Amino acid sequence: MIGPDKDTTFPLDNYKRLCFLKNIVQNPNIIVGDYTYYDDFDNVENFEKNVKYHFDFIDDKLIIGKFCMIASDVKFIMNGANHLTDALSTYPFAIFGNGWENAMKGKKYPIKGDINIGNDVWIGYNATIMAGVHIGDGAIIATNSTVTKDVAPYSIVGGNPATEIRKRFPEETIHKLLKLQWWNWDIQKITSNLQHLTSNEIEKISA
Repeated sequence: MIGPDKDTTFPLDNYKRLCFLKNIVQNPNIIVGDYTYYDDFDNVENFEKNVKYHFDFIDDKLIIGKFCMIASDVKFIMNGANHLTDALSTYPFAIFGNGWENAMKGKKYPIKGDINIGNDVWIGYNATIMAGVHIGDGAIIATNSTVTKDVAPYSIVGGNPATEIRKRFPEETIHKLLKLQWWNWDIQKITSNLQHLTSNEIEKISA
């Protein structure tokens, strides 16, 4: 065997709380890589409910790489949540109409950009990722964290707002891993290197 079928929804027999996420997502503005999984205490269909304020007319994207691990109750706060912050009032008058519809004439709500999650990223239970954040390959987001700024590859962050706790590896190893990009290998090559990928001896990886 060369690993589970990336196109199956539930890769674990008789267990419906974990799914390969790309196979359940319906929104075309949520883009998910192969083998990324989502685990939910109640129902994996909750995932898109946890992508908050994701309005079609804004057209922002949630992009998640390959081989990511996303725990239950992780939330992504998209740009539709943004209000004016440099105006005298943050109140969204225009959405209520009835004489208020021109309140935003000549103005725009702030757009912070897409949320972009790299490959092999582990996002812990109940973490929150804010609009515009980029999370680097191999990063770990601790339980209950609120991520408000970019996260460097292979770093561990935690807290509210999340700050870096430490790097997972020395810079030389991180550089090698980013160059290696094992997640882009064909699945047979990944399978043949599993013993090395689950160790910390990068020099044993078969190129």
